[in-house]
Amino acid sequence: MPTTFLRLLTPLFSLGLLAFAAAAPTPAAAQDRGTEEPRTSPNAAVSQTIGTTEVRLTYGRPQVNDRAIFGDLVPYNEVWRTGANEATTFSVSSDVTIEGESLSAGTYSLYTIPGPNSWTIIFNNVADQWGTQYDRSADALRVDVSPESAPPHEMMTFGFEQVTSTSGTCVLYWADARVPFEIQEAEN
Repeated sequence: MPTTFLRLLTPLFSLGLLAFAAAAPTPAAAQDRGTEEPRTSPNAAVSQTIGTTEVRLTYGRPQVNDRAIFGDLVPYNEVWRTGANEATTFSVSSDVTIEGESLSAGTYSLYTIPGPNSWTIIFNNVADQWGTQYDRSADALRVDVSPESAPPHEMMTFGFEQVTSTSGTCVLYWADARVPFEIQEAEN
């Protein structure tokens, strides 16, 4: 009986060693991880609790790089992915209102239509997408807001201002623009 056991154990032990060796990184593979280039537009995330609702934005941060942004690189009156790379996502853990309009709890892609005097903020039901695969038929909500002038911001940034126990203002800053939209926790 011990001989049979050893005959079975030897191949199993050999297979285990082979699997372990295959999973271990080689020196070349370890070096490859260190040579990965950072993104030109790095990813960022910001979150804020408003009342009991967690609000979170995840986005790519493009830079101005001495370019004319709104009305040029980002054309007026056209859908913009509002960031770089993958679509910007906007998540709320419970129902809210955006500029007084209802938005259900969930994760959305966030697009905008910039204009010189008015922007449309778009919450689209397809959250996990590359930034340029927008489909209007999947919109959950569109609201119009007024942009404002701001001191220059090299990298696009989202933040939260005027946060209270029931509301807050999410603000997009980039180039010389400030684009605010109000979020309010929905009444139960």
